[in-house]
Amino acid sequence: MSEAHAHPNYIKIWFWLLILLAISVAGPMLEIPWVTVVTAFGIAAVKTFMVAAKFMHLQFEKKIIWYLLIICVTFLGVFYFGVAADIMNSSGQQWKDCIADNTCIEQRL
Repeated sequence: MSEAHAHPNYIKIWFWLLILLAISVAGPMLEIPWVTVVTAFGIAAVKTFMVAAKFMHLQFEKKIIWYLLIICVTFLGVFYFGVAADIMNSSGQQWKDCIADNTCIEQRL
């Protein structure tokens, strides 16, 4: 059986999540590109960690759970950056930009 643990203060966590949400919404309003990136990805990572640790009670699990989580996120990053160059490439023989050509609707009909 797992050991008993005290539940975190959910109201306090909810309050911090709301503050981080407000910051992540206000960041792009400054129209500074690096601030937008930091608020979009940095705060999202912090909020993800808080939800996983507190609401999913992963902070009370064995350390192997965290190692598995880090490995999964690493593989996700490797996969994304491994295929991003091919997906974002808009040149080649088989590529057709139907949005720019305004032919997307015609192909569906």
